[in-house]
This record gives sequence, structure tokens and C-alpha cells, in this order.
Amino acid sequence: MTDADRRDPARTGRHARPADEPAPGPLTEHDPDGRWLEILMSVAFFVLLGSSMIRFVQRHGEEVKAPYVITLATVLAVLYIVGPRRGTVPNLPPGAPIPWPRPRRLAWLVVVIVVWAVLVDVAPSFAWVAVPLFYAILRTLPTVAAYVLVGLLTVVVIFAQLHLAGRFDQDLVIGPAAVAAFATAIFTQMQRQAARQRALIDDLIRTRRELAASERREGTLAERQRLSMEIHDTLAQGLSSQQMLLQAAERVWDTDSAKARVHVHTATSIAEHNLTEARRFVHDLAPADLADGLEAGLHAVAERASGERLSVRVHIDDGGRTPRLPDRVQSALLRIAQGALANVREHSGATEAAVTLTLLDDQVVLDVVDNGTGFDPATLPDASTGVRGHGVPAIRARVRQLGGTLTLDSAPGEGTVLTAAIPLSPRA
Repeated sequence: MTDADRRDPARTGRHARPADEPAPGPLTEHDPDGRWLEILMSVAFFVLLGSSMIRFVQRHGEEVKAPYVITLATVLAVLYIVGPRRGTVPNLPPGAPIPWPRPRRLAWLVVVIVVWAVLVDVAPSFAWVAVPLFYAILRTLPTVAAYVLVGLLTVVVIFAQLHLAGRFDQDLVIGPAAVAAFATAIFTQMQRQAARQRALIDDLIRTRRELAASERREGTLAERQRLSMEIHDTLAQGLSSQQMLLQAAERVWDTDSAKARVHVHTATSIAEHNLTEARRFVHDLAPADLADGLEAGLHAVAERASGERLSVRVHIDDGGRTPRLPDRVQSALLRIAQGALANVREHSGATEAAVTLTLLDDQVVLDVVDNGTGFDPATLPDASTGVRGHGVPAIRARVRQLGGTLTLDSAPGEGTVLTAAIPLSPRA
């Protein structure tokens, strides 16, 4: 397995940890707990080193080895100060294996431990300086190597304490071992907790990104559906009307040229309106018929739907009120009327149709009634079939988006009544 493979959580498993991986540590400078732990260990190092030096000077200051010990202690302090600080290890993703330390870090650790060991050999009272060094070892070396080295330093501390005592005492064996075990457990637990916190933060960030991506996808799908309904209710229906008119003109072209010209003129008008709608799509997607208000728009839609076989009337029942409907409600009502009249013209065989807009205190109701052949609403196909009823799902979707209800009342031979009720509430 290459180093790249080992650093890839997708290949090693998010929680996999090889035996030669270092104990998870607070390796980033953005970990406040790890930063305080490092400060605490640095203070402990210099307190223990200073107290050991004071003790040595007080008891052995006049001995020949005193300058040598003071020099070694000073060198150890300088090495600790100039050693690698937090943030020098690359900030790896949580759960990713941490590679073996770079040579500079490893060389620094080896030199510090060698100087400390020589110092302890000359002056055993400096043995307890090993406790802060445990932290440096655990955050620098892989787990197994760190535990082995901590164990070796603990053995050195035990022998140093026995040398100072001049006799064997089991407490001098158990004490350093217990301190080493306790310190190692505390350091390891804090490091693992920091790693878990980083993992949780990483999960949270990833979840938020996934949620944002999901919301963008849903928004894109909703916009596609809206555009699909807009195109179906305008351009597609206009093209369908043009086709029917031109076919009618072709049938009577030789026998009744005047009627054929009327059909062609009507088809041309619809084409001009479709061109206006297409340009409006590019500009702001607002229905062109709403430029002069909803009532004028409904009359324009009814006029285009009317022909030699179908007469469409529009009635506005506002109860003497002229409330300003929200733009999205006006747009939806206009598109619903367009879709309903397209179905009437293309499928019902009706000769008369009526569009009624009723404004109530809490809702607005649009009724489209025809005297056509009618149908059984229970057998209404969905949009995927491409037959009668293709526009009904789009109408129903528009009504639901505004929190309204759609009712279809029809039966074979009895015409059809389509009613869309939209509440006049904050949802609308």
C-alpha cells in the first residue's frame, strides 16, 4: 500500500488505524484543547527541569561534575525551545493515517532523549523531566513506537529513582510506572477526543454541503418543472392551435379562400403572440398577457381560444372590489385558464365555454365550463401518455404550489367544469 493509499480514507476505511500509525493527536493549531495541553506540558517541562537543577546545585554545586550537569540541562532547555512546535505536521483529514515523522522531527526527538538520558545518568534527580517528554513522544511517533519509547523512558526513571535511594523499593518501581501509565492514558484520550471532534466537524461540514447540494438539485428540478409548465401552457398550445388553423385553412383553400385567409390570419396572430411569449421567457418569464392586468389577460386568452366552432366568454365577479392579487397568483390563474381552454378546444368538441373569476374574502376561484362531450375523470391518463388530460397535471401542480385545490366535474356527454380555488393567504 502506497503512502497515497494510506492517506486516503476511502481506501483504508474511515476508522481504520494501522498498527504503525501514530496515536491520534491534536496536530492542528486550530485545536484549542491541544494548544492548552502543549502549553501545560511546556510549563511542566521547565518547572521540572528548573526544580531539578536547583536541587542539584544545592546538593552538588561544588562537585566537579556540576558545570557539566548545568551545561547539559541548559542544552536540553534550548533544544526543547527550538524544537518543532504545533502546526508543523500537515493537517491531514480526520481518520487518515499520519505518516512517519519527517527526519527533522525525528532527529530532534532523538537528540532530546539522548541528552536527557545522559543528564539522568550523571544526575538522576532529572529523571522526572521525562513526564513532559511523554507528550512529545506520543504526538510525534506512531502509536506502537511511541508506547515502546515511553516504556523505555519509564525504565530509565525507575533505575534513576532506585539509584538515588541506594536500595530496592517496590514503591519506586510502581510509582514511575503508574505515573507513566496515567500520563499516557490521559494524553492518548485527549488526542483521540480531539480526533473525534475533528471527525464530527468534518461530518457536519460534509452534511451541510450535501444538504446544500440537495437543495440546489431540488430547486433545479422545480425550476425545470415550472419552465415545462410554462412552455406547455404557452408555446406548445400556441403551436398546436396554429397547426389546427393551418390544417383547416388547407381544407377550404380551394372552396372558400376567404375563410382560409381568416384561418391563416388567426394562425399568424397566434404566432406573433408566441414570439412575444418566447421573448418574455428570455427576459423575465412573466406572462405577456398580464401586461394590462389579469382581467385583460383572461379576455386575450379567451379571444385566442375562440374560433368558428368555439365561443368563449369571460366573466369577472369581484363583488365590487378590485383587490390586487399577488403576481404569482395572477400568473398561475392565467396559465390555468390557458391550459383548460386548450383542452376544451382540442379535445372536448365544445361549442361554448365560459371562464369565470370570482374574488372572495379569503380565496379566488377560477371556473372553466364547457358544453363538450365530457369524460370520466377517474380514467384521466397522466401526462406521460400524451393523450387527453396532458395539461391537467400541470394545472394541478400550479394549484398545489399555491396551497389551493383543483376540482374536475365531468361525465360522458355532460360537459366539464374545472374549478381552481386558491387561498388569499401568506402562502399565496
